Amino acid sequence: MNLSNLQPAEGSKHNDNFRRGRGHGSGNGKTAGKGHKGQKARSGATRPGFEGGQMPLYRRIPKRGFTNRNTLEIIGINVSALEAFEAGSEVTVETLIEAGIVKNPRDGVKILGYGELTKKLTVKANAFSAGAKEKIEAVGGTCEVI
Repeated sequence: MNLSNLQPAEGSKHNDNFRRGRGHGSGNGKTAGKGHKGQKARSGATRPGFEGGQMPLYRRIPKRGFTNRNTLEIIGINVSALEAFEAGSEVTVETLIEAGIVKNPRDGVKILGYGELTKKLTVKANAFSAGAKEKIEAVGGTCEVI
């Protein structure tokens, strides 16, 4: 068995255009599968999150601050991590992923200045800190903002 040959159990799937409440002979007439009386038998179902008049969970929990929808999640990589590359090579987000330094680049990669760099590299990233740019250029490398 694998994902390509999965199928629902026999008789578990029903047609969506099934006509409910069309007489006894239909097998789903009279109360149309809703049972007798009660809130769930009537039209106008309760909204999601309604707890029968009890103070709902989303109102009981304290709310603090806010979440900025426009925030970017930038991944920081230190200059010391770039030592894994060979001298004279080009370092991009793709090569960082291949080397296993970055797993998920999210909204971008920023090169930070912690550590030492001894190799001349061409680094292409979304952002550079002032210290990182200084260290890369000090060994003869170049920084390119994507």
